[in-house]
Amino acid sequence: MQLKNTFSHQVYFWLKDKADLPKLIEGLNILVPIKTISQIHIGVPAPSEMREVIERSYDASLCVLFDSLADHDYYQIDPLHDIFRDQYADPLCKKVMVLDSIDA
Repeated sequence: MQLKNTFSHQVYFWLKDKADLPKLIEGLNILVPIKTISQIHIGVPAPSEMREVIERSYDASLCVLFDSLADHDYYQIDPLHDIFRDQYADPLCKKVMVLDSIDA
């Protein structure tokens, strides 16, 4: 089923210390109650077949779907997002990559 009228917010995290993965996952779960989230997936690299096009160097990922840009914008200013960024992502991660997309 193809999603329509969806704003996709994908985030990939590279940890400073791989031992901090449980703490980062704990932090990502803080985001779950944000009311404008339509769907959320918290993950780690899948044990996919090793092919050149598969990126597996990240430690954790977040995929959040919203019904609109306005819902995404609300998520960005929600206090839970600030807690995650300030107490988990900023101190634990050496790199964060964000990929936002809308319907083509």
